[in-house]
Amino acid sequence: MEIKFMKEALRYGRRSLLSDDVPIGCVVVKNNKIIGYGYNKKEDLKNPTAHAEIMAISMAARHLNSYHLEGCDIYVTLEPCLMCVGAILNARIKNLYFGARNKRFGAVVSHQKIEKLITNHRINYEYGILERECASLITGFFSDLRKRSK
Repeated sequence: MEIKFMKEALRYGRRSLLSDDVPIGCVVVKNNKIIGYGYNKKEDLKNPTAHAEIMAISMAARHLNSYHLEGCDIYVTLEPCLMCVGAILNARIKNLYFGARNKRFGAVVSHQKIEKLITNHRINYEYGILERECASLITGFFSDLRKRSK
């Protein structure tokens, strides 16, 4: 199942490219059905909180008419930052799956360690799902950006 939903997250991540946003995609799943999706829209909306995870969590909460997303899983192409980890914790999402590590801002295993956060909710996580595809989407974006800026 993880691969199927990560492929969907990748598909949404590619939508970010239309607005020159960093291509990160995300889906929220409950009972093997996508109930929320998002992609990075910071540039498009001129909003620093418009991360893929925030967009997907917001849609899923509207779908369930609750901010408690218990029993839901979240799939993200890139390791979530601290803001998004906070949103995932507050939503009480059960499982987090991500593709590529985020050595600069990652708040699950890379820069911060999710286990060190003192919270009343714990998230199960797994990473490295379609890692090569997730990482190449982002590295390709930044490579193209550098070429265009020369």
